[in-house]
Amino acid sequence: MNSTALLTTSVGNYPKRAGKVRDIYELPEHILLVATDRISAYDVIMPNGIPDKGRVLTQISAFWFDLFKDTVANHLVSVDMADLPEDIRGNKELDGRFMLCKKADVVPIECVVRGYLAGSGWAEYKKSQTVCGIELPPKLKQCDELPEPIFTPATKAEQGEHDENISFERGCEVVGEETMTELRDKSIAIYKQGREYAAKRGIILADTKFEFGRNADGELMLIDEVLTPDSSRFWPADTYKPGKDQPSFDKQFVRNHLDKIKFDRTPPAPPLPAEIVQKTREKYIEAFTKLTGKEFPWA
Repeated sequence: MNSTALLTTSVGNYPKRAGKVRDIYELPEHILLVATDRISAYDVIMPNGIPDKGRVLTQISAFWFDLFKDTVANHLVSVDMADLPEDIRGNKELDGRFMLCKKADVVPIECVVRGYLAGSGWAEYKKSQTVCGIELPPKLKQCDELPEPIFTPATKAEQGEHDENISFERGCEVVGEETMTELRDKSIAIYKQGREYAAKRGIILADTKFEFGRNADGELMLIDEVLTPDSSRFWPADTYKPGKDQPSFDKQFVRNHLDKIKFDRTPPAPPLPAEIVQKTREKYIEAFTKLTGKEFPWA
């Protein structure tokens, strides 16, 4: 096992931006997305990371981009070291954790699709029988499957801020009705396709968020990451039972630990204990192997 988490990267002299998890480099022709092993919870980045987490996110995203390529265009060009510019090809820390991508004008909407009643959706439903203002049938239980997947967009927040749920109509004011309609239809179609595939692998895809951008020709493309444990709720189908929280293939161990120590959700966060790091790493790798049917090459 790789016991060292990669928390930051350095790639040549290219301009760099850092997100919560990814370091983003502007190359002459492309964008280089490098997934570090940083982990955030409650919008706060933890001081220590999860070894190989970035590789899991990258390899799962690459898997889905390939699976969805006939449904929607995407920004992925290559995950092969041989396709990197010559001056950074020998950078071993990039191995398994980068995506060489087409440049895109990012659409400033988080495209959230929910197929089950969980998280903030469940909290709202208990108060008003709605999720993001969308009315739902009465007497649903926590983690119940919804009659149909719902599209609940949000604004894209700056780092450290929370995304804000918005109505479809408000989204139309931001990006136009035509774009919002295309975002909704594509998001629901990809979610349904992903959910169907995951079900065959014994996994419930409860909800997810997508990001889109437009390429040089103005075509809408799926960008960033797709259906990873960081952007989605995955539940094991064999233990699924509505009426309570479900175990999940993501950072649940981290959240549970922070809740237990009564973390106030403001930086700086305390370091994660070794046991929490190890268990979380195992969950991420399990998500990869269950979804793809392959062994994790860096285990």
